[in-house]
Order: sequence, then structure tokens, then C-alpha cells
Amino acid sequence: MTKHQQRVEEVFHFFDNKDIVLGFRKLLDCAIDTQNMTIYKMAVELTDWKEKNPEKSDELIEKSKQFLAEIGKTSVNEYPKDVAVLKSDNIEKSYGKNRFSLGPVSLEIKKGQVYGLVGENGNGKTTLLRILAKEISHNKGELKYEFNSVPKDEYDLRTKLVYIPQRTERWYGSLKDNLKFVLSNYGVNPEENETRTLMMIARLGLWNYKHLKWDELSSGYKMRFELARTLLRQPEILLLDEPLANLDVLAQQVILEDLKAISNSVNNPIALILSSQQLYEVEKISDKVIFLKNGKYQDNDQKSETQTAELIVEIDTDVSREELLQIFQPFSISKLNFNGGIFVAYFSPETEFSEVLSALGNSKIQVTYIRNISTSTRRFFVG
Repeated sequence: MTKHQQRVEEVFHFFDNKDIVLGFRKLLDCAIDTQNMTIYKMAVELTDWKEKNPEKSDELIEKSKQFLAEIGKTSVNEYPKDVAVLKSDNIEKSYGKNRFSLGPVSLEIKKGQVYGLVGENGNGKTTLLRILAKEISHNKGELKYEFNSVPKDEYDLRTKLVYIPQRTERWYGSLKDNLKFVLSNYGVNPEENETRTLMMIARLGLWNYKHLKWDELSSGYKMRFELARTLLRQPEILLLDEPLANLDVLAQQVILEDLKAISNSVNNPIALILSSQQLYEVEKISDKVIFLKNGKYQDNDQKSETQTAELIVEIDTDVSREELLQIFQPFSISKLNFNGGIFVAYFSPETEFSEVLSALGNSKIQVTYIRNISTSTRRFFVG
């Protein structure tokens, strides 16, 4: 069974369990991978029917399954993943003596992978993104790009390597017309242009907003528009600076899952790097996390000299430090820090997280929040 067929089978399970919202997005992913205009038109028609008949969920499931069967029969050219498209070797950026300095940073960025770029404000996230996007130069080190074909010119490079800043430029006219303009620049004929544009509008949840203008869209939908505009160009590397900044919690989760699915495309995988303050949400969908502190790169897969395999747990509770220490008395706890809102407990490597949970549960105290951050980059913030 091919990877494409496996993905189609997975989508069938979503609809079998009546998970329509996620299932339909995954269905469109499978449709996009075919690069087949007949399939695209069917997807557009189904999306239009779905939006006009929101109450007919059972009928939507049946229509979606029939469509999935057609998608499964369609041949898909599967692009090999895990292909390195960008390598940085000890790149550094300095702004002068006693001023901010970034690096050295060495990375290998591969297609089909999501890289979360995290760190406190002022630690170089945007600077690193702009260097990788060739928006600004670096002082030392080497950057190498391995695209499918050597860019013919700067315009061709900007098609393969796309950077979306946190604040995007205003545009005029309707959302749909702006997206069609992108493809017209690549010489796509009018009929295919219409179909591809509507397909991308459907996939990014913009169907009911396609005729709106800039002032009529929320920040979240403006970001979705920027993604749609970028993805129509089929980039190989996509760099996003704080794409979650103005989104609510639910919107953050949805767009992160969308980005993960899009980067994992069977036909056109993308190397995706995104910076964010939303540490846990980004970690959940990232294949690798890049952590910057004072401009220095900390690999989340490596241990520094001061790090061990200790268990590190964040706890939000109203009880006192003394009460917590009493609860954890049976364990080997090296320290218990309090930042004014949350306790951070450090246990010996032999301690299991399940034992900590049991101890807290048996104590009958009120716990608002608890998380094992032993392997999370969160430990670099609280250490």
C-alpha cells in the first residue's frame, strides 16, 4: 500500500467515527496531493455543497466517502521525504561590539519536517529566520540550499524559499482575486487558475471569506490568506515568524495541525520552520525544536554538562512549599523552585512521573495544572 493510499484509509476512519471537521480537512489534503484537476473540481463542488448544507452531516459523510474512493484510485507521485534542503554551518550574525550576537548556529533542515523555533523575546528568533530566508546577511559561516532545481534568478529563489513575517503587508481587492493573481504570474491558464485557487481556499478554511477584502478579515484569516498565497507557489522551504501571535487557543491548534499536514504532503512536502511564544503547542507538532537563548543555539536533543536525565515537573497548586515537600518526601527531590505562580520540582532520574501523579492524587490537594517538562524546551526557561 502506498503512502497516499494509507492516508486515504486514515481519512475513512475519521468519517467512520463522525469526526467530520478534521476528516474533511484531511480529505482535502489527499485531494491536493493528486495534482489532478478533475479531483480538484470534485473537491471544490463538495466544499460548496458542504457550506450550503451545514445540517446534513450524515449525507456529507457518505459523499465524502464516495469521493475518497475516487481519490484512492488516483495515482500520486510520492516525493521522497527526509531530504535536506538547507544546511547552515556555524552561521553567526553580529551587530557590533557589545551588541547582540547570534550564533554559531548549525542546522540541517529537511523536507516533510516541522521545526519549532523558540526562545524569549530578543534572543534572535526573527534574526535567524531572516538569515535563513536570505533577507539579511550573516557575518560568518556558510548557508547551503539544495532545491529540486537551481533557482534561475531572485524571483525563482523567492518561490522556493518563502518567509512570512509577523506583520504582513496590506492588500487590495478581494481575497480570491489576490490569490488568482499569484498563479497568473506563473502563466497558469484561467480555468486551472480558478480551480487551484478555489481548492486552496477550501483547504485553508476561507470558503465563506473568499469575496472579502483586507479590512473585513480578522488577523487569523489574514494569516490564512498569506499561507494560501504562499502555498499556491509550492515552496520547498517555508519560514513563519510568529504565525500564532493574534490567534485564540482553538485557532492556534487548528492552524498548527494544518501546517503539519501541509508540510507532510505526499506529493509536495515542505521544510517548515516557525517561531512562536506558544511553546507547548509548537512542540506537539514539531519534529525538532530549535531553542535560542542569548543568541546561542541549544539543541533539544542534546544534554549540556549541567543537565541530567532528572525528572522535572511543573505544578500549579495553592498549597505551600512545605506541604509539597512533605508530599514528595518518599522521593529523591533535589530542589523545588517557585516563580510566584508555579512550582518546578526536580526529582532523581529513578522517579517515575506516574509516581508523582499518584502522590499528588493521594494527598487530596487541589492541583490546577501539572506537566512533565523533562524533555521539553520549557526546562531551559525555568532552569
